[in-house]
Amino acid sequence: MPLRELLEEALLEPDIGTTSCFRWHATPVGIAAVWNGGKPPLAPPFEDALKEGLQVGLDLSREEREFHQLNAGLVILFHS
Repeated sequence: MPLRELLEEALLEPDIGTTSCFRWHATPVGIAAVWNGGKPPLAPPFEDALKEGLQVGLDLSREEREFHQLNAGLVILFHS
């Protein structure tokens, strides 16, 4: 199954936490941070996601990161 489809499907499941700018989801390919802070920024907010991840108990500082624009909006994916 393509990555986009895996993420779209996983984002239909309940989130594992929310912070001021993100909704957090565990997916088969990593942790997804879905932007929910209003209008998305021009550049992917990787640093904001790292800081807010700590608020839900996720230290993602050593993970690879990438972003995707999905039906759910801007998604930052953290994976090993």
